[in-house]
Amino acid sequence: MSKVKYYYDAESLSYKKIRRKKRNTVKYASVFLLGSALFGFLFVFIASQYIESPKERALKRELQNAQLQFELLNKKMKEAETVLANIAERDNNIYRVYFEANPIPEEQRKAGFGGINRYKEFEGFDNSKLIKESNKRLDILQKQLVVQSKSLDEIAKLAEDKEKLLAAIPAIQPVSNKDLTRMASGFGFRSDPFTKVRKMHWGMDFTSPRGTPIYASGDGIVERADNLASGYGNHIRINHGYGYVSLYAHLFKYNVRKNQKVKRGDLIGFVGSTGRSEAPHLHYEIIKDGEKINPINFYYGSLSTEEFNKLLEHASLENQSFD
Repeated sequence: MSKVKYYYDAESLSYKKIRRKKRNTVKYASVFLLGSALFGFLFVFIASQYIESPKERALKRELQNAQLQFELLNKKMKEAETVLANIAERDNNIYRVYFEANPIPEEQRKAGFGGINRYKEFEGFDNSKLIKESNKRLDILQKQLVVQSKSLDEIAKLAEDKEKLLAAIPAIQPVSNKDLTRMASGFGFRSDPFTKVRKMHWGMDFTSPRGTPIYASGDGIVERADNLASGYGNHIRINHGYGYVSLYAHLFKYNVRKNQKVKRGDLIGFVGSTGRSEAPHLHYEIIKDGEKINPINFYYGSLSTEEFNKLLEHASLENQSFD
């Protein structure tokens, strides 16, 4: 209930009740309402500037989390780019050099994406440029990973082939040194034991007692094990693949059969003196791509430096061959 107010009337020498005019009441009410509205608007404006609503706080937390995740993503991309660059460098300068493969050009490794605008969907945002650059960087990184992955697959295949090649090359002496009497004759022009005419000797002769074990000098498949070739008597031919064939002649007997797979060091036969032979010995040849080559260059797998030098010295003498 509002207070009743009075005023002193000098004429009547009495107090009279103050009566508010209706027009003034409306005026005061309007001023009050307008002031209240202005105060409310001012309060809302100030509150909107300095006081966060629960929804705004939630959105702010989401934005801060997104910024953190974005920074972490960029950090991870930078680390991935560093690791990938290191792998690419080793790939070009070590792996591909070792396996004699051409390096992958830098423009192929770091090629971008041409054509249409792939990142149009990211336009129109406050950070559009940053978002587009990050997505472009991620796409290029993924493409580089695909290129490098294919390259490593190729290197793995080359390594597998290289391992097979190294196992296939005739790389050991076919007669053990402990069983060897001497290296009688080497590759080159030698005196024929029967005609005494100087002619080309296409292999190496290892003199050993009859029955001395003969070993496969590399992995391969027995191509022949017969005595149908003129002059060789009982002989074995092993196809090693990659253009290599090894021949073992004048055998006493075989320990393998045609089409049999053999590994380097497997026992394949025994020294004899069959065919055109003057005494028990092994005549050993290596054929590469259809051409007979000097076997002296293929003993890195079984001889020491001293043994090899001694073998090289005897092989270079122009003496008489045994077949």
